[in-house]
Amino acid sequence: AAPRSSIYNAGLPWELGLSEAHQTLILNVLRDKVVIETDGKLMTGRDVAIAAALGAEEFGFATAPLVTLGCAMMRVCNLDTCPFGVATQNPELRARFRGKSEYVVNFMLFVAEELREYMSRLGVRTVDELVGRTDLLKAREGLTDRERQIDLSAILKSDIKSEKIEYKNKNNYDFRLTETVDERKLAQCFDLASKKPQRMELSVKNTDRAVGTMLGSAITKKYGESLPDDTYRAVCRGAGGQSFGAFIPNGLTLELVGDSNDYFGKGLSGGKLVVYPPKDASFEAHENIIIGNVALYGATSGRAYISGIAGERFCVRNSGATAVVEGVGDHGCEYMTGGCVAVLGKTGKNFAAGMSGGIAYVLDEDNDLYTRLNKELVSFAAVSEKHDISVLRGMIEEHVRETGSEKGQEILSRFDEYAPKFKKIIPYDYQRMMAAIAANEEKGMNPDEARIEAFHQITDGRSD
Repeated sequence: AAPRSSIYNAGLPWELGLSEAHQTLILNVLRDKVVIETDGKLMTGRDVAIAAALGAEEFGFATAPLVTLGCAMMRVCNLDTCPFGVATQNPELRARFRGKSEYVVNFMLFVAEELREYMSRLGVRTVDELVGRTDLLKAREGLTDRERQIDLSAILKSDIKSEKIEYKNKNNYDFRLTETVDERKLAQCFDLASKKPQRMELSVKNTDRAVGTMLGSAITKKYGESLPDDTYRAVCRGAGGQSFGAFIPNGLTLELVGDSNDYFGKGLSGGKLVVYPPKDASFEAHENIIIGNVALYGATSGRAYISGIAGERFCVRNSGATAVVEGVGDHGCEYMTGGCVAVLGKTGKNFAAGMSGGIAYVLDEDNDLYTRLNKELVSFAAVSEKHDISVLRGMIEEHVRETGSEKGQEILSRFDEYAPKFKKIIPYDYQRMMAAIAANEEKGMNPDEARIEAFHQITDGRSD
């Protein structure tokens, strides 16, 4: 999403960021808790030696190994026209690729050999001994008048007091996982040995991050995707912290009476999330934000019912989850590839940008959704087909059952009046694909055969 000009004109040399990070961590007695990696056009063993002396312990390579595989830096990766078959899905162009892994291995051996030569000249035996040795660096001699104006003292300073920190002996950070809600409450109250429906209540606060994720991992290891909905249901009261309900699987339901921070339901993987304000709240739920930004990011399956407004980037990269919400901020359903979303209120700008799959039903009471919709990939029209009306009504009914939403109740009580105000948003290619699959199934094909045949019909056999 960066401006095109920033590719050439933005950013700073890795030497500056690396040196600043290394020195700042030392001054704050944190250097022994992290491993610093640097990358950015590292090309030679000399580059690696300088990076290590400035504080790097790991080194990332990209451009140089890519060149060894045959890349000629045409800078047309996004156009699917790479003449050397590196960055393309075109089978004719891919056939031109001549790179081998051995070429990269050979290149890295040359880098390592040159690094050894520099280390020998500097009098160090291992890379660990070289890390942070800014005293071994100095400005190059024979500089021009203009070059001498560059002040390197802040980078090359070697008076940072690091004697108190043996940062080469890592003291791994203690995440105190035993103090998490999952370990203190959920794991103790739910009997995972039993598949019988269980329910519990607990209080949460906004520093409780990723509530339910560790429990979800244990459920997945034990039962996979076999558990029915609501096998384990936790009613949480308070403020949900970041990533509340991230990655929760089938069988686990988290009901939040309160509000939640960013990344609510990130990577939702079959579980169910319900959030609504307390019954005695003095505000209208559908007029207030109740969850933060980037909710349901990368969700793959499961359901979420949100009685209130979500922040920006709601359901970005959702590929299979079903969600009902009463309003969203900017960039809703961005890059969505599957699933179904119902928005019972306003959206922010740039809705459905990059959306290549899935369906969204949006309440457009003022008939102005088109001014906020990114129409590049999607079509939008009134919800008129019986199937769409049935799906939409079912989603809202479930939303009301789970949250008690007043907005949802109002829509259901006057559904014939509200239904024509909804717009169905669906990507053009996705719509064609669904129609082709349905037609193939009517011909007697099984679902897998219908999808494969539809793919060939839509793409005319092209692999991309």
